[in-house]
Amino acid sequence: MKVVGRWLKWAVLGLLGLFLVWQLWLLGWVLLWSWMNPGETRFMEIRLAELRQKMPEAQLKKQWVPYERISIHLKRAIISAEDAKFVDHEGFDWEGMQKAIEKNQKRGRFAAGGSTISQQLAKNLFLTPTKSYFRKAEEAIITLMLENLWSKRRILEVYLNVIEWGNGVFGAEAAARHYYNASAAQLGPEQAARLAGMVPNPRFYDRNRNAPGLGRKTAIILGRMPGAEVP
Repeated sequence: MKVVGRWLKWAVLGLLGLFLVWQLWLLGWVLLWSWMNPGETRFMEIRLAELRQKMPEAQLKKQWVPYERISIHLKRAIISAEDAKFVDHEGFDWEGMQKAIEKNQKRGRFAAGGSTISQQLAKNLFLTPTKSYFRKAEEAIITLMLENLWSKRRILEVYLNVIEWGNGVFGAEAAARHYYNASAAQLGPEQAARLAGMVPNPRFYDRNRNAPGLGRKTAIILGRMPGAEVP
């Protein structure tokens, strides 16, 4: 029994050590990307692999643009749609999370996460779309790193450049060109609101651009945009 107990102790210590190394690895990337723009995120890698199963030569549509070259309307629309308290919270919207927990309990499954922009960015940069409480815990750790090491402006800049906006379409510039044949800087209020409405299910809306639900969401977001606070 003593031998088993000793091996168990070393196994636990080994797992804790691996967990710490993993967190330090993540922290290194977060520090690097505080001033250097990410190339390909974990989400991009996953989507590209999926596309290449059908088309081996497939490429993602993406083009980095600096914060100043993204329409103020899109910034307001995204904050209005995804995280109205973005500039005020420290990474987590506790009220939103409580509502998500209640919704999950009613449905008996993990359906909603109540994620902020910072949490969504953490997931997009490093994690997978899989819904689980373990992934949410890892997402929370990365969110704390982002909130403590990056400015709100940097978080929003990276978010707008890396989130998925269609089948193989990532970032505001690629989305603006894909849907409107315009640059991210040229987007008007209604175009921005419509793009923001696509964020929760971008590939579906890429295939169903005239979905009635998207029109309703666009109108709601347009109404909220004037009150959105942008970093």
